[in-house]
Amino acid sequence: MPRIYLCFLWHMHQPFYKDLISGQYRMPWTRLHALKDYYGMVRLLGEFPAVRQTFNLVPSLAVQIEEYAAGKASDPFLDCALKPAEQLSEGEREFILTHFFQASHRLIYRFPRYAELYEAWRAAGREPRHAARLFGTASLRDLQVLSQLAWFDESWLSDDAEIRALVEKGRDYSLEDQALLGRKQAELLARVLPVYREFASTGQIEISTTPFYHPILPLLCDSDIAAQAHPGVSLPPRFRYPEDARAQLEKARDYITRLFGSPPAGLWPSEGAVSDEALALAAQAGFRWSASDNGVLSRTLGRPAGPAETYRPYRWKQQGNELLMIFRDHFLSDLVGFVYSRMAPAEAARDLLERIRENCRPILSSGRDALVPIILDGENAWEYYERNGRPFLRELYRRISEDGSMAAVTVSEALERLEPEPLEKIFPGSWINANFDIWIGHEEDNRAWEQLLRARQLYADRAATASPAERSLAYEELLIAEGSDWCWWYGPEHESANRHEFDELYRAHLANVYRALRLPPPEDLSRPILKVAVAELHTPPTGWIRPVLDGVVTSYFEWLGAGQYRVDFKQSAMHGRRFLIRELYYGCDEASLYLRLDLMTESLGEELEARMVLEAMKPGARTSSYRILLTPGSAKLAEASPPEAAAGIAIAWQRILEVRLSLATLGAATGDRVRVQLSLWKDGLPLDAVPHQGWLEIGTAEPVEWSV
Repeated sequence: MPRIYLCFLWHMHQPFYKDLISGQYRMPWTRLHALKDYYGMVRLLGEFPAVRQTFNLVPSLAVQIEEYAAGKASDPFLDCALKPAEQLSEGEREFILTHFFQASHRLIYRFPRYAELYEAWRAAGREPRHAARLFGTASLRDLQVLSQLAWFDESWLSDDAEIRALVEKGRDYSLEDQALLGRKQAELLARVLPVYREFASTGQIEISTTPFYHPILPLLCDSDIAAQAHPGVSLPPRFRYPEDARAQLEKARDYITRLFGSPPAGLWPSEGAVSDEALALAAQAGFRWSASDNGVLSRTLGRPAGPAETYRPYRWKQQGNELLMIFRDHFLSDLVGFVYSRMAPAEAARDLLERIRENCRPILSSGRDALVPIILDGENAWEYYERNGRPFLRELYRRISEDGSMAAVTVSEALERLEPEPLEKIFPGSWINANFDIWIGHEEDNRAWEQLLRARQLYADRAATASPAERSLAYEELLIAEGSDWCWWYGPEHESANRHEFDELYRAHLANVYRALRLPPPEDLSRPILKVAVAELHTPPTGWIRPVLDGVVTSYFEWLGAGQYRVDFKQSAMHGRRFLIRELYYGCDEASLYLRLDLMTESLGEELEARMVLEAMKPGARTSSYRILLTPGSAKLAEASPPEAAAGIAIAWQRILEVRLSLATLGAATGDRVRVQLSLWKDGLPLDAVPHQGWLEIGTAEPVEWSV
């Protein structure tokens, strides 16, 4: 009798949050999802031995889990969660109040005290400094504990006696409770990868993988292919490095082989993104099967891909390369990801299986087996389900186990049982609209690709003269920057409280390419790619100024009449960002341009680098740039470009940075307009800039005019 073969593929992925040079994790999501999802999703199958599944582990995720399990991860979020509340600095308290409510309502309201604290935070306008007045030591410690406890795996919340006691206690946690939470996190994190090895060794799960840092392979091979999927799309300069795509594939396969003792047969290409060139590389790397979305299948076949077309395997074959292919049922996968969380578990499980049976009925009646691929994120959906989705999954697996007409099998098992249809080509696209618009084509995406291309070209030019260690580090940072996750957050499609942090981390990875090669990163990496809404306050100059350059405000009158430019932090959408620059004053006299930079008080004792770029706004004008090293109480001009520009600058630094620039040296005369960019760097990384977007334009006539 024909049967239904259900192929569940759970895609386990997080971006690479670690800065390789600083060694610090910039976001906590790998650790939190490792506590909540990765272990329990596999362990649950122990209750249903007849259910077999495929788990897709992205190497960049597994590498991070390994480091957490070994206790080697430097995670400031975890440090703040475990530090005694009595010892928290003002900055750490604000950090906690900024980040520790970043969870779904399901997770928060499951714990009454967590919900109570959340409501207090909301009443304070979600503004950390206002909320800090409402959160005493006891409240902060409760938040430290509950914000972590909410992410623990379901089995640990119910079956581990010590964790269950923390849940039952509910509030008024102690230092001992914080310490216990730290030990339990380490214990659970150490069990994640072993549970995959255990179930893979029995054959109940198959491990597939993805290119190492989750890049969009077709775009690495040739970014211009996006125009084939979306004719007329606006594209950046061409990025074509198929050798990087090959490296991402081979590096992933080697890593999974080392981790689990055998090479993976299957590849879920990042975001289901495929092209003929990408599939050829995957076949050459040794993969036996791959997968994409039935939207891509529809465009490949030139007609809608219904169940008859989707519920079967294919053999892609081209120029001696071949791969077996399956295509996810987009509709059913999205039901699990986005819809069933709003239904009762039994009702949702019944609905899914009834839809599958109805879709398969004509196929089975024809005498053919049906392969039903359900492929989706294996982590993010569950926090919107009751009890992290476990009641739904148990009900679903129970019904499958009891149904003699269907079997849940691994992808490789299904491919052994069904004869594939030939496929001579694949339409280039991803699981989202069968194109690449999420990752390329928007202004922000294209800027990100331009900066990646520039770094990649620099590496190609300089790698041969770098040491092996420098070359290796620079290339690794390039591979990280090629990941899809950065451009996921650029453009208008997606929103997150962490968008600006993703932006900063992407630019930090690119900056590290330059740093690894002992070169200064380009100044524009100090500026956000995101077009974030930052409230800026401007006051135009009212006349010429002649301040004394001594690094302090000598008198109220010396900067009277200057223009003022500053960010309104209270209204800024960039919560969590560290601002170093308080405000910028600017103005002119007959011969000079003056700049005054006021920093946040807590930054005055740091060693920083200020970079300035100035340009007279007239034909043929040159660009002058400066690097100024700031140490407590003194400043030094480190570099001027062109070198003769050094003759026209004077600087002073104590409580403020004061700069005088000769208009003649800048190639400007009274009445010309000059545009300015200024940024602050530390240890080779960009930290803050004014303006956040574009240039500050300054007129040199009296009174001075301004615009941005």
